[in-house]
Amino acid sequence: MGRIAGRFARVEPRRRVRDLVLGLLSDLPRKNCWSIAEWAGEATPDGMQHLLGRAKWDADAVRDDVREYVLEHLHHEDAVLVVDETGDVKKGTDTVGVQRQYTGTAGRIENSQVAVYLVYAGLRGHAAVDRELYIPRSWTCDPDRCRTAGLGEDTFFLTKPELAARMIGRFLDAGHRVGWVAGDEVYGGNPKLRSVLEERQVGYVLAVACSHEVTTGAGKFRADALAAKVPKRAWQKLSAGAGAKGHRFYDWAVIDLVEVRPGSHRLLIRRNRTTGELAYYRCFSSTPVPLATLVGVAGSRWRVEETFQAGKGLAGLDEHQVRRFTSWSRWVTLAMLAHAFLAVVRADEHARRPVTDGLIPLTCNEIQRLFTTLLFRPVHDAAHRLHWSAWRRRHQARAQASHYRRQATNQP
Repeated sequence: MGRIAGRFARVEPRRRVRDLVLGLLSDLPRKNCWSIAEWAGEATPDGMQHLLGRAKWDADAVRDDVREYVLEHLHHEDAVLVVDETGDVKKGTDTVGVQRQYTGTAGRIENSQVAVYLVYAGLRGHAAVDRELYIPRSWTCDPDRCRTAGLGEDTFFLTKPELAARMIGRFLDAGHRVGWVAGDEVYGGNPKLRSVLEERQVGYVLAVACSHEVTTGAGKFRADALAAKVPKRAWQKLSAGAGAKGHRFYDWAVIDLVEVRPGSHRLLIRRNRTTGELAYYRCFSSTPVPLATLVGVAGSRWRVEETFQAGKGLAGLDEHQVRRFTSWSRWVTLAMLAHAFLAVVRADEHARRPVTDGLIPLTCNEIQRLFTTLLFRPVHDAAHRLHWSAWRRRHQARAQASHYRRQATNQP
């Protein structure tokens, strides 16, 4: 917390942001301003809501502190930046960025809010280092709606690949170097993002659709058409990395592409050894690299799913109950910090202590459990609990009465 203390001019928000981050790391079944304020010993949630909505501090500056913290502790020469989006299902239409759209969280089109994240993934661990909220065109075409949600007057529509390019640019402009970027078809199918990475001499392994067209020395082909031409001897069995149940082995093949731009351009094909299902990747590097290198980068993309799972399950990344953009950006930034803390402790424990026979290394889940159980568990008396019970019921009674009044007013 000392890393971000200087971002808060007064002692009160410094103390409260510490309590909020501890609450995000706690074992509360539901993490929001109400539950965390009660857990932290406050009389009402007003202070937590003020911290997220009206207090004077820069969430982007804290985001930069999170990035530096992650890079200092998890830095690795072969680390990969992974871009991906995740959605949070929401009710109503007033929460910033919400509309009916596809989200992988639900696996279908839902009323949801979607954000794009940049994850730093290396051998020591992985954690999110940047975030951008996806603002649909239905919002950017309605200035009044944007203004009500706390978005600036100059808000304009950006695609998810454009948001990814913005975050990668911030990472590089901060003086950090990385050899590779990985992402799914949303990003691999975008030529502008690929051009941005090539101009900055950053290699990439980005998934593309089977219908994606590429150019070889023999002409232009769909990716699936090229895969059908690969001879049996060209396939190699390689691991895409270790998973919970062992190494993830696939068959891989690579085809050189013809591009006017300099560098090594290739199409990487992955085949499931059981089902025969194929996946395709556009690859770029400033100089040719071995197939195993491309496979390793492609395999690192799964780290983003682990980051989302831990961020949501352990640090409340998706449990924000806020409507305005400022509050959203502050909540997710502090959740990123909370998860980064767990990832860093895990990395340090793995480096410091050898693996004991019969025990797996400490996981982020186990570190959170030990941290909240042994080091920080506030104890409150019955009066505190009864006060909060009364406060919740009083607030809910006012809300119920307001709904009934509104309903009576709208009736003919």
